[in-house]
Amino acid sequence: MIAIIDQQKTVPDLINNYIEYLTNNGFSGDCDISYSTRLISSTDNSIYQELPQAVIFPKNKDDINLALKVASQDKFSSLTFGPRGGGTGTNGQSLTPGIVVDLSRYMREIIEINVEEKWVRVEAGVIKDQLNDYLKPFGFFFAPDLSTSNRATIGGMINTDASGQGSLVYGKTSDHVLSLTTSLISGVEILTSQIAIETAKKIAEKHDLEGLIYKTVLNIGLEKRESILSKFPRLNRFLTGYDLEHIFNEDLTKFDLSRIITGSEGSLGIVTEAKLNITPIATYKTLINIKYDSFDSALRNSPFLVAANATSVETVDSKVLNLAREDIVWHSVSDLIKDVPNKTMLGLNMVEFNAEQQTEMDEKVKSLCLQLDEKINQQQEGIIGYQVLTNKADILKIYTMRKKSVGLLGNTKGQQKPLAFAEDTAVPPENLADFIVEFRSLLDSHNLHYGMFGHVDAGVLHVRPALDMCDPIQEKLLRTVSDQVVKLTAKYGGLMWGEHGKGYRSEYGPEFFGEDLFLQLRKIKTVFDPTNRFNPGKICTPLDSKDQLVSVNGQKRAWFDREIPTVVKTSFENAMNCNGNGLCFNYDEASPMCPSYKVTGDRRYSPKGRASLMREWLRLQNEQNIDVLAVENQLIAGKKTSWLTRRENDKNKAKQLYDFNHEVKQSMDECLACKACTTACPIKVDVPTFRSRFLNYYHSIYNRPFKDYIVSNIEMTAPLMSKAAWLINPFLKNSAIQSLIKKTVGYVDTPILSQPTLAQQLNQNQNHKFDFDFVSKLSEQEKQNTVLIVQDPFTSFYEAELVTSFVQLIEKLNKRVFVLPFKPNGKAQHVKGFLNEFQSTAKNSAEFLNQITKLGIPLVGLDASLVMCYRDEYKSILKNERGDFSVLLAHEWLADQEFPQLNNKVELPLTLLSHCTETTALPQSVNVWKNIFQQLGYQLKTPATGCCGMAGTYGHEVQNQENSKKLYQMSWKPEIDAAPIETILATGFSCRSQVKRFEKQKPKHPIEFLANIL
Repeated sequence: MIAIIDQQKTVPDLINNYIEYLTNNGFSGDCDISYSTRLISSTDNSIYQELPQAVIFPKNKDDINLALKVASQDKFSSLTFGPRGGGTGTNGQSLTPGIVVDLSRYMREIIEINVEEKWVRVEAGVIKDQLNDYLKPFGFFFAPDLSTSNRATIGGMINTDASGQGSLVYGKTSDHVLSLTTSLISGVEILTSQIAIETAKKIAEKHDLEGLIYKTVLNIGLEKRESILSKFPRLNRFLTGYDLEHIFNEDLTKFDLSRIITGSEGSLGIVTEAKLNITPIATYKTLINIKYDSFDSALRNSPFLVAANATSVETVDSKVLNLAREDIVWHSVSDLIKDVPNKTMLGLNMVEFNAEQQTEMDEKVKSLCLQLDEKINQQQEGIIGYQVLTNKADILKIYTMRKKSVGLLGNTKGQQKPLAFAEDTAVPPENLADFIVEFRSLLDSHNLHYGMFGHVDAGVLHVRPALDMCDPIQEKLLRTVSDQVVKLTAKYGGLMWGEHGKGYRSEYGPEFFGEDLFLQLRKIKTVFDPTNRFNPGKICTPLDSKDQLVSVNGQKRAWFDREIPTVVKTSFENAMNCNGNGLCFNYDEASPMCPSYKVTGDRRYSPKGRASLMREWLRLQNEQNIDVLAVENQLIAGKKTSWLTRRENDKNKAKQLYDFNHEVKQSMDECLACKACTTACPIKVDVPTFRSRFLNYYHSIYNRPFKDYIVSNIEMTAPLMSKAAWLINPFLKNSAIQSLIKKTVGYVDTPILSQPTLAQQLNQNQNHKFDFDFVSKLSEQEKQNTVLIVQDPFTSFYEAELVTSFVQLIEKLNKRVFVLPFKPNGKAQHVKGFLNEFQSTAKNSAEFLNQITKLGIPLVGLDASLVMCYRDEYKSILKNERGDFSVLLAHEWLADQEFPQLNNKVELPLTLLSHCTETTALPQSVNVWKNIFQQLGYQLKTPATGCCGMAGTYGHEVQNQENSKKLYQMSWKPEIDAAPIETILATGFSCRSQVKRFEKQKPKHPIEFLANIL
């Protein structure tokens, strides 16, 4: 069966001693040497993988200085460090074999703002979108706009000198840095900012480390000025590593050491704080989506658009557009990028204008549109149409789609995936189209597929060739293509790294800089970090160092993935395909993905983290000659490990004997099984599915807790308990009984059974009991006016009044309704990993529903999580045996119904809070509800919320109480507090239960409200 896995990567005694010393001497943050945390930090948004020896999470700059001072002791002098922010870098900048210093967990404070002087001071872990949300009420924003802005940190942006959309106008991060606080390897801080060159020369005369740094950089900058200006290309994206060109202003009267640190990729020190200038938000914004008959046409048209005084010109090709059409993001933008009749759109330019005055905006837009109309009429330059957007919410939707491009490319089918390794080339914009023609020819000569998007106004294009890194031949091809692209960009006066830094491409540095200038960079590295302890191998090495630069040929994730059999990788592709883009680290608390990460801040508890752990788990199983799929088939078929074996394993677990299975289990236990990742993630990482499979394995070697059996059997016990609700409910309401359940089962706030029961409520009106023979004899017209309600355990036995309301509503719409006999769905079994039992339940339920489907009458269910289980989990467990039955959710059926006109318009605004599973799986559901209520004269607000924190049984389990409450307070409580409870509607049973739990009142389901007003 499944192997017990000893720790594969032991931590050296030196690391243990260092961590122990830190924690005993005032380090206030977290220190983690667990294999799982180190494993999560071994990858970023690149193709590389490097396992660190430890990860520390400082809470403030004092923690960082302490960590470095301790490391200065002789006994710890061999330790190396790599700072890490959001881990969104595409070239492995945050990967290190040493100690990761992760600033993203705690160092998130916005320290100070000065509106009059237009600056803000922040800690390095502040997230870009977090900062802009803070600045927006003041009328400002931090200009560099990244596609990863909802998880990229300011420190990471500084270290890579990030830019993005609008850089032609707004510049790069370095253009907005006013001062930096940086911790050097000795634990000493330096504060850098633009100062008079005479002041800089005085500092250079000091006999300390700061003086030596200033002296070295000043001398190099002045002595090599001519060489620097002649060598560095004149580009908007001037990233070089150590930005020697811009340490002086044009007349050499000012000096700024921050320019060396910005873009240094953590190789000189750890930036802890930054003072940044901020930009006023333009009053007026317009976006023009221009559509083309080819991507080449879009590229060649870009100089004309830049000449129109656009703030930015962004582009995407047809591959990206087609992938967006298949993603959840498309529902929000399809009306904003309409297809042109009788034309095929193969390229799109998004042209943004900003202005302070409406007249100024009108002039810009009118002028460009007149020119576009003329070109369309004369069929010039491949332009086939355009749309003008002025609504800021619509513009934001377009940019959300554009920002998702990186992730969408990773969702291509097959083993070959578009990879980041030569995807941020920068050439003069006037050379871009010709450069891309040759670039395409290069890729085509290797028979490579690719997608393209980028910032054409700045001459930057993101090109991701599709390769299978598990194929050694294709891995070699990656190197070949990299070398060829370096030469090609040089030919067109550009850079291989126009936006995303060097990282593992640092080996190309000497070729670009030339021997003499590269020597100067090494001098700078030497004076900052003489023993090569900060992010070693990146940018350059110190003088006289024998250490090597990291290489494009460095250790890749695929080296480990190759060890997993192809058939296993295919079976677990919902974990294997994670490309590390990290959208699940989304800062936005209203985003449904991922609640367990949002509430803990621990990346082990994110879709990316769980996918990484699962990949390693599969690798380790194969390493121990375990056929994972064969074992799974045996388990689903009912073969079990003996109880005695599991008991012996439990004893070892109690003795805290190490088993990597426990680390994976810990991560999986925090998952709420909300399934937001299956749609919100551009790669469609499906944690609940591989989680249930893992739990099925895990409990073949370790016994289950008693509560798992209670939860998994709820659909069997609820119908029986319901018949005796009058007897059971008084016990459930008793505080002593609740305490006993909490202590013995680990379950709190046990729900109360419905009284009267559903059967009793329905029988008070008329008999809605389903009879197959009777219904089958109905005429076709009668069947068209009939609805069959598919029961679920939550509403039928714990909220029967909702089912009754739905029956009443259907009848008020002049339809006949029958309630089908209750059949277990199996969702709880799947969540807890009882796959043998779930397969049996799903098979029985599918057979029943397929039989009912033959009647040709709509089947409608009320609970989103269970209805979606029919659509998703049933397909995965039953495959071709599932059949073709279809169960609609209430809003899907109601969408096609005609509602009677009410006499009076109602002004009372209502708020609908949606089930997170429903929101992500069916993003149009809120619009359907809005349309239904609008027909009846009601205004329905549908604010975005994350998970309520209940998520089935998650919020009932003792160990989840704190997180469950935090999630509720984070996303739902502000909306609940903002309106009277009688105006709040909620579609999820779990969500309504959670509100009642904390507010002592339960919001209605929209069905109950509709049944009442009709």
